[in-house]
Amino acid sequence: MSGICHGRVVVVTGAGRGLGRAHALAFAAEGARVVVNDLGVGLDGRPDADGPAERVVDEIRAAGGEAVAHGGDIATPEGAASLVTTALQAYGRLDTLVNNAGFLRDRMLVNLDEDDWDAVIRVHLRGHFLPLKQAAAHWRTEAKAGRTPTARVVNTSSGAGLLGSVGQGGYSAAKAGIVALTLVAAAELARYGVQANAIAPAARTRMTEQTFAETMAAPESGFDAMAPENVSPLVVWLGSAASAGVTGRVFEAEAGRITVMEGWRPGPTADKGARWSPAEAGEAVQKLLSEAEPPGAVYGTS
Repeated sequence: MSGICHGRVVVVTGAGRGLGRAHALAFAAEGARVVVNDLGVGLDGRPDADGPAERVVDEIRAAGGEAVAHGGDIATPEGAASLVTTALQAYGRLDTLVNNAGFLRDRMLVNLDEDDWDAVIRVHLRGHFLPLKQAAAHWRTEAKAGRTPTARVVNTSSGAGLLGSVGQGGYSAAKAGIVALTLVAAAELARYGVQANAIAPAARTRMTEQTFAETMAAPESGFDAMAPENVSPLVVWLGSAASAGVTGRVFEAEAGRITVMEGWRPGPTADKGARWSPAEAGEAVQKLLSEAEPPGAVYGTS
C-alpha cells in the first residue's frame, strides 16, 4: 500500500474498537504496518472473552495491509515493554506511537470510590506514560547511534481534561495529566527526533455512546458526525513524516472540525511589588477577573 505513512511502523493502543480501531485501519490504508494493541476487556475493565485486536488485524490484512496483534496490559512495565518489542520483532522499527487505550468508571466526587479513581488514572495516565517511556528509550538509543528517527507520538486527551466534566472527576484529571505529559514529551524528546501532540476527540465509542447517547447516536442518513473515523485523518497526519515541525500541540477533533486548542497562558496581572494583605489580594483578584476572559463551561453544566 502507498500513502503518507508508507513504510512506517505504527503502534496503536486500545485499537480493538472505537477510535483505536478507526486509527489502526486508517494508518494501514495509508501504508503503515500496524501493531494493534487491545487488552480485550469490557467497559468496566474486566476481562472479556472477545478478541478485538485479532479481528482488527484480520480486517487490515483482508484489505491488503500488514498488522500484528498485541494483547498485553500497557499500564504495566512488562506490557509496555513488550508492546515496543512486538513492533521491533515484527517489523524491525517503530515510527509512531498512538496512545488511545482507556475506559470509564464515572461517579460524582462524593461517590467516587478510591479504587475506581486509581483504576482510571492507571489505565489512562499510566497507560500513556509507560508506552511513551519505552518508545522514547528506543528512539533515544537510535538517535545516539546516529540513526535519528522521524518519530511521532499522538496522545489522547479529552474535552473533559481541558474543561472538566461533571461526574468524571477521575477521567478529567487523567486526561488533563495527559496534556501536561504531552507538553513535557515534546520538549524533552525533540533532541531525539520525536514530535509529541495530543488530540481531544469527540466521537461515538463504547465510552460515549451510553453516557451521551442522544448526542452520539448515528443518523439515519447523511453525514455521521460522531463516527470515530472522522477523527483518524488528523491522527494519521500527526503520526506521519508530513507533520514535521508540529509538536507540543493539542487539537480538538470532532465531525469535520479541527481546532487548535490554546491552553493556560498569563492573563491580566497585578503586581504590588510587595506582600498583599488578604483584603488587598481580594480587591486585586476581583479587578483582574473583570478584565479576564470567562472560563469555558464544564461539560454537564447548563
